[in-house]
Amino acid sequence: MDIVLLVKSLAGLSAILVILVVFFIYTSQNRREKQKKKERYTSPIPPKPKYDWDTLIKVVRNRQSTTQELQDALTLILKYHGIISHKLGIRANPEFNKYEEVLLRLCRHPNTNKDLIINFDKELEKRNPEYIKEINDALTKGLNSRGF
Repeated sequence: MDIVLLVKSLAGLSAILVILVVFFIYTSQNRREKQKKKERYTSPIPPKPKYDWDTLIKVVRNRQSTTQELQDALTLILKYHGIISHKLGIRANPEFNKYEEVLLRLCRHPNTNKDLIINFDKELEKRNPEYIKEINDALTKGLNSRGF
């Protein structure tokens, strides 16, 4: 009788063990699926930052922008986009065209003043010493295009 009781006990305990293992695996899979769902839905696309290039250039292009708005936009351009990529041999990097456009539009803007132009020019030259000639040429083109 003792062996029969021992075999029945082992069979019962192993059945309970199998049930607990299946229960444990099932609940851990549910937790992982819930976490994945939360990660999918709680990470929306981040909003576009206020200091990306397109947003800042729109302020300079807008003829209705005030002097303060221009100053803020130029400060942010220098802060976040102030360094121009290195030259390609003796040619300017195509990225420089964006900065040339900013200088031209800044010079022609109705609400600009000499302090904005000079400060932006000097700071851009200080941060990009290899582009001094190109920056001066762009500034000259902008000032000559004013038509005064």
